[in-house]
Amino acid sequence: MAAEELKEFIGRTVETSVFEVEKEPIRRFADAVGDMNPLYWDEEYARKSRHGSIIAPPGFISSLWFTGRSVKWGPRERTTESLGPPELMAALARAGYRRIIDTGIDYEFFQPVKAGDAISSTTVVRDIMERGKDTKVAFLITETTHTNQDGRVVAKARSTTIHQ
Repeated sequence: MAAEELKEFIGRTVETSVFEVEKEPIRRFADAVGDMNPLYWDEEYARKSRHGSIIAPPGFISSLWFTGRSVKWGPRERTTESLGPPELMAALARAGYRRIIDTGIDYEFFQPVKAGDAISSTTVVRDIMERGKDTKVAFLITETTHTNQDGRVVAKARSTTIHQ
């Protein structure tokens, strides 16, 4: 049954990506959100700070750059442990869930992302819950852990989507 197939995704990695953080995208992101903090713009100021280099605004990690790509503009990484979103989306479709509503993402930040960091982002399915009698919906809960090149977790993102 398709509903049972969905439960097999719980605890599985569905996406892994690696992204090298560069100064210019940090500056562009800060400009786009109107944040003039010199830690995001001014190399000399940032170098003298406790961070020692330009850092990214916290929201920078939410960029789509950090999900689904093994290299900046290259192919998506696939491993035997990483099923990938297409497989999960196909399983949801087989279960009758073809529409998606994004209900939001909660972020927890642990330390700044710096220019020069290589951020590895791994998304794991934490739960899939089906609800409803006449109209069924599925709640998909995922968690993405963003880790720097030193193995330190810089942020976690928890996302819930509703599938009809």
